[in-house]
Amino acid sequence: MKKYITAGMVCFTLLSFFPVVSSGGDFKVTRVFDGDTIMAEGHDIVIYVLLAGIDAPEIGSLKQQPQPYAQKAQRYLEERIFSKVVDIKGYATGSFPYNYLVGEIYVNGKNVNIGMIEQGFAEVWHEKPPPGLSIAPYLDAERQAKKSRKGIWSLGDQYMSPHEWRKRYAKK
Repeated sequence: MKKYITAGMVCFTLLSFFPVVSSGGDFKVTRVFDGDTIMAEGHDIVIYVLLAGIDAPEIGSLKQQPQPYAQKAQRYLEERIFSKVVDIKGYATGSFPYNYLVGEIYVNGKNVNIGMIEQGFAEVWHEKPPPGLSIAPYLDAERQAKKSRKGIWSLGDQYMSPHEWRKRYAKK
């Protein structure tokens, strides 16, 4: 029987052995919630992962329309990782009440997080990155995506960052 535990417990366990960054090993992705949040199973546990270093357009809720490119970002991520075995490199846990593992997802050695930015389906997370995460490749990928006007960057002045969108349309 699979045990449902919080990513905080997983991260604590992983980070206790590897103080800064830890490789959680192979997990099978069982759900893609949006362009930057997934659920995965492996090692007899279920974890929730927030993709480190990126912020994808918001899906919205029953009362809100999705942000432009939110559904395309989710589909792109699903096509890359859903039902696949991925390697998860954990850096930290998200804040309560979510306690997601904040990590990078790799498929066949390729960083999926950076791939989301390269395709214009996410921007670089603008808050302080978790300890051990090198943000430089993320910033380089974003510069290239902006220059090529890929995905979200094709919206020009109409583009609103997910951070601003959340502030504007937060549940009241």
